[in-house]
Amino acid sequence: MVDYLDGYEGYLQVDGYAAYGKTEAILAGCMAHARRKFIDAQTGQGKNKTGKADVALNLIGKLYGIEASLKGKTAEEKYRERQDKSKVIIDKLHGWVIDNRGKVPPKTKLGEAMTYWCNQAHKLTTYLKDGRIKINNNRVERAVKPFVIGQKNWLFSNTPRGATSSAILYNIIESARANGLLVDNYLQTCLEELAKKPETLTHLLPWNFKQS
Repeated sequence: MVDYLDGYEGYLQVDGYAAYGKTEAILAGCMAHARRKFIDAQTGQGKNKTGKADVALNLIGKLYGIEASLKGKTAEEKYRERQDKSKVIIDKLHGWVIDNRGKVPPKTKLGEAMTYWCNQAHKLTTYLKDGRIKINNNRVERAVKPFVIGQKNWLFSNTPRGATSSAILYNIIESARANGLLVDNYLQTCLEELAKKPETLTHLLPWNFKQS
């Protein structure tokens, strides 16, 4: 992965996997992962009971409410709105975590949620810096979900070469979908073009592809 991203210095939206920190990319975290940790802590409080986890979830909910109101707006408009409205909530949430972390046993669900926030805070706030960045990486999670669910079907990838081939194919398919292409038509065109000129690949990249 580090080799694959070698030289890339732009934004990269990721989960909490530590290896991404070895790249030169500017990492943007996933608020959904942080929220999930606090939801687990809320569940541990017991049914119909409120506690510290509710405080964090209430603030995170406000952040998502702001994001919902930004749909359809330009990146610059999103940036301004986030600076005006979201930043103060992020600061309040971070301050609350710092103030209460020492009062919560670290091995409890709430303690784990607070630890996750502290470790990921520098990534979770990156989306405030650029309106093009999402508050979470749910789009990626949805894209890889079919492969996770069907992972038992991929047992034929029992060699590095097989796994590499699968990864290339999955990336091509998901890149085509992300660029609004009809996957079957795109793959057919790629195969036809490769049969004619296998040495020229660049023009077949999904973002360069023009549907007829």
